Amino acid sequence: MRILTIIVGLLFSQSLFSAEGPCSSKEHRQFDFWLGKWTAYSEDGTTKYGTNQLISMMGGCVMQENWQSGNGQYGGTSYNFYSTATGKWHQTWVDNAGGHLFLEGEFKRGAMRLEGNRKDQEGRKVLDRITWTPQEDGRVRQHWQMTNDGGKTWQVLFDGYYKRDPE
Repeated sequence: MRILTIIVGLLFSQSLFSAEGPCSSKEHRQFDFWLGKWTAYSEDGTTKYGTNQLISMMGGCVMQENWQSGNGQYGGTSYNFYSTATGKWHQTWVDNAGGHLFLEGEFKRGAMRLEGNRKDQEGRKVLDRITWTPQEDGRVRQHWQMTNDGGKTWQVLFDGYYKRDPE
């Protein structure tokens, strides 16, 4: 009886985690271009900003990011996922400087754009906008902007080009 229970359990679990799992839709795969090991540089490639590794987890339902600055003093991690309930992508970022971001958005016109509100050090409301755009040469551009005047003006916080590390 015990062997029969194990066999039935294995058959049932294989059907739950098939290739047609809960996170196999085309929407769930929209940020897959960002998976892998990367080194971030300035656009001209002369300044190295840091390294990043993004892995797929939880059966493809979650992407985890691990960032390390070039000088090794700043690091952070994010969890990214597509929510079928909201039809949006979500990112939760935390870092070793006590910072955090809660972003949401979508993949549109060939780029992933996520936005979210936070308060700056003076307590003012800030809107962050981060856009990841795959480039024709295989790099990914990450462009992070913020506004504290409702979008009238934008300040660039980061503009980096990620080159995939050789396997």
